[in-house]
Amino acid sequence: MKIQKRRPPARRPHPARHLVRRFGYGGDDGPATADLLGAKGAGLAAMAALGLPVPPGFVLTTEFGRHSRNADGDADGLEDIIADAVAGLEAATGRRLGDPERPLLLAVRGGSRVSMPGLLDTILNVGLTEEVAAGLARADQRFAFDTFRRFIQSFSDRVLGLDGTAFEDRVAEAGARPAELRSLCRALLGIVAEETGEPFPTDSASQLRAAIRAVLASWDGAAAKAHRRLHLIPDDWGIAVTVQAMVFGNTGPSSGTGFAVTRDPQSGRKALSGEFLFDAQGDDVVARATERVPILDALGKRDSLARRLPDVFAGLIAATSLLERRLGDMQEIEFTVEDGKLHLLQTRPGRRSAGAGVRIAVEMALEGLISRDDALLRIDPASLDELLHPTIAPNAKRDVLAVGLPASPGAASGEIVFSADEAEAAPKLGRRVILVRTDTSPEDVHGMHGAQAILTARGGLTSHAAMVARGMGKPCITGASEIRIDMRQHVLLARGRTLRAGDVITIDGSTGQVLSGEVPTRHADLSPEFTLLLGWADQRRRLGTRANAETPEDAEAALRFGAEGIGLCRSEQMFFAPERRPVMLEMILAETIADRRKALDRLLPVQRQDFLALFRIMRGRPVTVRLIDPPLHEFLPRQDDEIAALAETMGMAPEYLRNRIEGLSEFNPMLGHRGVRVAITYPEIIEMQTRAILEAALDAGGGVAPEIMVPLVLDRAELDAVIACISQVAEAIAAERGAAPAYTVGTMIELPRAALMAGDIARSAAFFSFGTNDLTQTTLGISRDDSAAFLGRYARAGILARDPFVTIDRDGVGELVRIGVERGRAARPDLILGACGEHGGDPASIAFFAEVGLDYVSSSPFRVPIARLAAAQAAIRSDRAAERGSEPAPMAG
Repeated sequence: MKIQKRRPPARRPHPARHLVRRFGYGGDDGPATADLLGAKGAGLAAMAALGLPVPPGFVLTTEFGRHSRNADGDADGLEDIIADAVAGLEAATGRRLGDPERPLLLAVRGGSRVSMPGLLDTILNVGLTEEVAAGLARADQRFAFDTFRRFIQSFSDRVLGLDGTAFEDRVAEAGARPAELRSLCRALLGIVAEETGEPFPTDSASQLRAAIRAVLASWDGAAAKAHRRLHLIPDDWGIAVTVQAMVFGNTGPSSGTGFAVTRDPQSGRKALSGEFLFDAQGDDVVARATERVPILDALGKRDSLARRLPDVFAGLIAATSLLERRLGDMQEIEFTVEDGKLHLLQTRPGRRSAGAGVRIAVEMALEGLISRDDALLRIDPASLDELLHPTIAPNAKRDVLAVGLPASPGAASGEIVFSADEAEAAPKLGRRVILVRTDTSPEDVHGMHGAQAILTARGGLTSHAAMVARGMGKPCITGASEIRIDMRQHVLLARGRTLRAGDVITIDGSTGQVLSGEVPTRHADLSPEFTLLLGWADQRRRLGTRANAETPEDAEAALRFGAEGIGLCRSEQMFFAPERRPVMLEMILAETIADRRKALDRLLPVQRQDFLALFRIMRGRPVTVRLIDPPLHEFLPRQDDEIAALAETMGMAPEYLRNRIEGLSEFNPMLGHRGVRVAITYPEIIEMQTRAILEAALDAGGGVAPEIMVPLVLDRAELDAVIACISQVAEAIAAERGAAPAYTVGTMIELPRAALMAGDIARSAAFFSFGTNDLTQTTLGISRDDSAAFLGRYARAGILARDPFVTIDRDGVGELVRIGVERGRAARPDLILGACGEHGGDPASIAFFAEVGLDYVSSSPFRVPIARLAAAQAAIRSDRAAERGSEPAPMAG
């Protein structure tokens, strides 16, 4: 009889693989993705797969977390899943949960797909009971009862909800000898029973289930929720729970706990560094901070891990080098040494400064560890702001007076001034000042130029102060509702303190903090790696990047940061200069067309010179000039003293002037007499502006062809009327000069009707620029200047995921943009499409604009590098999605 070879038994599939994954034993359970295992679990699984010394364990996945929340933690066999996973771990380690002879003790840790440091619970030594501690004590009494003491405190705090102060006096009084530690443990158990009315859990399996429930619950803790709101982490990402066999750093002088980073977090320099604490567990690191030693002392003069445990250090060097090569990023590693043996407990991408992040990404690409595309994707575009502006020194003391909205990044110190005129004069007097206002208006722009930074009590992230400050590259905080400003007394009240004009404060526009006194800052320093990275970005992006600029300084900054042209020149900003404003007021208040033209004739040469300066700086690059947009009454004075002064200058009675101003005012100016409506009502204004633009283009030479943009159009007939006016002026100039100026005319799409009528409007327009600031206001019916009062509540309630004036509302405003693109291009295939609102500098919005097929975005000059990198990332993600045959996922804001 032929004897058949017996086949080995088929490997039994691991139960509920989507709910639990093993690492370090029993084979591979599938891909180690952070969205399923959390960053902590994914790191452990990756290290185990590389054969590194990782204590074995399993991960209860984010799916388990969601399932347990829906099932109140115990339904549908979740306890059986935990028991089955523990049984596998017991078989792998030869230890058993609750066994006094060979106990399996466990570390239970929470983790999300992104790091939430200190916000998700960790509970060590789970499974330790009085009976198990007595068993361990047969080998080492000090270790056994020291570990049990730690566990009682940790479990009571994080699982039983007992205030840790209940133990403080007894722990402080206790000695370190074994008998004293054993007595301390009994005393702590008595405190638990007294405080909770229940004995401390004596069943190891019950302890584990309770610990898992507590870690899952930490996802919904107040601090964790606040962190997710701040960092735009979706609640439905969920928490994973890692359950891992314990290793112990508190077993003697050849043991300890430490952390290491493979590159310097501040500079990005490639060098292993970190700290180690001998004879300790993780919860000792803070309490015994003064006892920590470096991993390596380069000078060899201090105690270090390398000096005392050279074999462990060598193993750490080998492990970290392998992790960088295989994971392709700087690593931050936590480890424990037990009796001279290295155990890796966690690896994750290391936290780093913005400058270090750029250097690390570029150097890793040059080393061949990652591709250039991966280097570009590695950097958060918004983090580049930190590199373009001064920042608060890392170790500076912060005395916070108030917190507002971080409207424009950077840091600056100066004396408080409440007047725009005083702020304008300050630099000539050698003073550094901070302009403090309840809110700003175009009348304050001259003062904003002179100030080091701007602080307003009102306004949002897209208010006047915010947008102008970003364009200037100045730090700005808006919506600082904690402060009260008395403009008459020139006093600022903040958190019970009174500050007066001349007092020094510091503005941190990156965090929104208003700080008392002069705080040290660190200057921006653009590294060679920064320049190289943006060069790579330019090679990959398909979306053009222009800048919003009205002044020569803005235009030069735009070129310095890599802008390919000017996408928005707000022509009216040029009229707010103090020496020009009186002429502008004469024009607005003129009672006849003849008087209005006289004033316009005086404005023509200065506006022509402004455009000529821009055209010469841009040297043939595209320049889009928006014709006058705001209502004319915005140029008029508001205060009685200003009205009186203007009346005297113009030879009018103050009361008559006040009546004229009131006659021009509007109840809802944002939807009132502005934009194209001014052009149609007062065509002589547009004639002057057109002449200034086209004559400057001819004077600049070099084939300059300005793009003239008509704002707030809702119908093609409006645009045609303005185009006819522009054409008449162009023909007149051609006749006068014997040369026809080159130009194109387009419009801003900033009204829902304009987006819906884009097909018809495109028949007359050479280009569209989506003005997403006003398109957001008119679509959502929300004022950007007043929305700060309630948008925070909307975000907390889950109504709006993020501020729609910062990141475009894809479903509403974005859909109108998409409709406008499709209908406009269908009518005119060569239609040039751009976006010039604040969204043009927001990475998530830029990804959307690339997706819908715009040709360019335009942002403030200091946000151009952000736009260049975000546009490259959008192209890379789109290409990779095409390779996979899927749509690119929307970028988080």
